[in-house]
Amino acid sequence: MRLLLPIITILIALALLIPGVTQPVLTLEGKIDKSQLAKTGIAMIADEGDRNTRNMLMMASSMLGLDKLEGEISAYQKTRSIWGTVDELADNKNYLVAVLVALFSIAIPCIKLLMQLVYCLIPMNKFKPRLGQVIQGLSKWSMVDVFVIALIVSYLAGNADGQMGELINMHAEFGAGFWYFTGYCLFAIAASSLIKVEPKNS
Repeated sequence: MRLLLPIITILIALALLIPGVTQPVLTLEGKIDKSQLAKTGIAMIADEGDRNTRNMLMMASSMLGLDKLEGEISAYQKTRSIWGTVDELADNKNYLVAVLVALFSIAIPCIKLLMQLVYCLIPMNKFKPRLGQVIQGLSKWSMVDVFVIALIVSYLAGNADGQMGELINMHAEFGAGFWYFTGYCLFAIAASSLIKVEPKNS
């Protein structure tokens, strides 16, 4: 009965990890103010001509009401999951980073949770303490998955910022994947605290 709670906790963590990896973590959207866009476009065209051309363009835009346009238009949108980010990194030939993100956010969490599940289910034998030692070793990396999610958010935000100038107003919104992954982290920590690893007999 005392093993029921850690087993349930592990299963919930595994169930949360799957959508946490596959569902969108972050959505970035960039919008441009219409009047600002018109003003910038006119300024760019005017730079190619002389002073008279510039004055005529400014007067024409004022007559047409281009400087009083209201509203925004969408200029940039990107939604990515953890797996989607790994795929994008690989496509951009950032293979090492892609492998590290996949390893620490997908492979190691899955392996650790499955090993904890096996540890809870098998009876005491000479193999169980060794398995416990491996689990304890993996627990040293328990915060890396949290770091990975922070890295992905920073990567997406930085990538968008690098592509967009001051003209675009960026808006970021966490997706369902972020909350699933956060839930996985909390239940994984709870599972680790509930499992009492038996010491290896010398």
